[in-house]
Amino acid sequence: MDEKAFWALMGELRTRPGSREERLAWLRGELVRGEADGCVAFQTRLEEVHHRAYRADLWSAAGRILGGSCSDDAFHCFRLWLVGLGREVFEEALLSPDSLAGVPEVLWLAGRSAGSWCEAEEWPEWEELDYVAADAYEELTGVADEGEAFYDALDAAQGGDAPDPEAPPRGEPLEDAGTPRLAALFPAGADPA
Repeated sequence: MDEKAFWALMGELRTRPGSREERLAWLRGELVRGEADGCVAFQTRLEEVHHRAYRADLWSAAGRILGGSCSDDAFHCFRLWLVGLGREVFEEALLSPDSLAGVPEVLWLAGRSAGSWCEAEEWPEWEELDYVAADAYEELTGVADEGEAFYDALDAAQGGDAPDPEAPPRGEPLEDAGTPRLAALFPAGADPA
C-alpha cells in the first residue's frame, strides 16, 4: 500500500460518521475487501507513519494535552490517534506540535478535566487502530492464532526494517515556549483528573 492510498483510508476514517468502534469496523471491512497481503501492507505503512511521530517534541505536546505526563504506552496510543486524524493534521503536527491547538478534537478537550473525557470517544489515544489489520488478516485467512501468522507475515514484509521500539525518540523535548497555544489551552498544574 502506497502512502497516498494509506492516507486516503485515514482521511475517510476520520470523517466517517459513528463511534470509533464503528469507524474501525468500516476500516476492517475495507481491508477485508482486498487480499491478506494488503492487510500486511497497511500495517507496514501504519508502523512507518506512526514511527515518524516518535519525537520528543510531540511527546512533550502529548504530555501537555494529557495533563503533564505521558507514559511510553500513552504516547504510543497518542501517536496512533494522531495518525487517525489524517494526513493534514499529522504532517502539520510534525512541523509544529503546537498546531494541535487548532485541531477540533484537541479544542474539545481543553478546559475540561481529563476525568470528564469520555474514554472511548474523546481520549486522545487510539490503541485499537494498531490491531485492525491483524483482525482483517485473520478474517481473510481464517487463521485464528492470536495474530501470530499476521505478525510473522509482517516481519517478513518488513525484512528487518521495522522501527526499533526501544530506540529513544528523536529530537529534544519542547519547553512551554515551543507550544504557547497548547500551554494556554492546557495550563501546567491544572488538575487533569
